[in-house]
Amino acid sequence: MKDGMFGGSYGLVFIGAAVYYIQHATSFLNGCVGLLKAIFWPAILMYKVLELLHM
Repeated sequence: MKDGMFGGSYGLVFIGAAVYYIQHATSFLNGCVGLLKAIFWPAILMYKVLELLHM
């Protein structure tokens, strides 16, 4: 139980973001960029939250 609940919730968030970005892609390249965004946006979000909280 190393990852626990957070590993499963990250997986669901990744799938949801990937589906969103692929549905809104207008080309194959935009779809590929969307998959990369789906992988990295949670890390960027946490960075911005911690930056806002001055941590």
